Amino acid sequence: MLNDASALLFPNFEPFRQRVGEVEIAGVRGGSGPPLLLLHGHPQSHLIWHRVAPVLADHFTVFATDLRGYGSSSAPPGNAGHEQYSKRTMAQDQVSLMAALGFERFALCGHDRGARVSHRLCMDHPEAVSRAMLLDIAPTLAMYERTSMAFAAAYWHWFFLIQPAPFPETLINAEPDFYIQKLMGLRHAGLTPFAPDAMAAYTAAMRDPARVHAMCEDYRAAATIDLEHDRADREAGRRLALPLRVLWGEHGVVARCFEPLALWQEVATDISGQALPCGHYIPEEAAEPLLEEMLGFFR
Repeated sequence: MLNDASALLFPNFEPFRQRVGEVEIAGVRGGSGPPLLLLHGHPQSHLIWHRVAPVLADHFTVFATDLRGYGSSSAPPGNAGHEQYSKRTMAQDQVSLMAALGFERFALCGHDRGARVSHRLCMDHPEAVSRAMLLDIAPTLAMYERTSMAFAAAYWHWFFLIQPAPFPETLINAEPDFYIQKLMGLRHAGLTPFAPDAMAAYTAAMRDPARVHAMCEDYRAAATIDLEHDRADREAGRRLALPLRVLWGEHGVVARCFEPLALWQEVATDISGQALPCGHYIPEEAAEPLLEEMLGFFR
């Protein structure tokens, strides 16, 4: 089941573990009202939402889950084509989970990798999502096609983690604590935004070689099969039609290296967005302005 940090940080939420297909997805559920699914980023877990979920639970039935390969969800081994960690597969996990829990349609908010899963979920399952919010990303295809020296230097892990196994896995497994502290601590706000219990849980997961491999496979999929899916959408003229709100940190790399709203306008038709006063880790750095945005958009 979920780690002790989850019980401490989500005291009024119910933990769950649900089998969907070949994996089990772990998470917490709390509140009442319309369903709202929250998806986290790398190298974290559902714990990123601990500062906003209690307030959201006053208005919604909140589900904060761990993506496959992360947190306490299953971490199956990857394969040569990286299909196991394509955003299509990871999105299907979440759609199947919500259906199993009794919700065929829901609102959706994703951060970082969770936002990339959310993008694919909205594209593949438009009937399942009422409206969506994406935090601190531009579309994956656009970011790869428009990579600059500045972006590659700042998002070095994008290019490190996609190297063939077991190269990045071996190096991370040698010093997992050092890796995660540098990956997260070199951003705008350092390590100060992270609650000690949450950071300890993120670090503990990084010490698990199976999860390290899963995280690498997530990024390998993003640089291969995910781009194939995104290009197929572009060639077919498919665009997101649901209400979409995009937010990014004004001090983050996405804001510095890209024009996120303009890039999302290329793939969506009903879109708005703005920067928030923070860096990359919006739910933990800027909980109050994020809550204001979420309550305004999802209600």
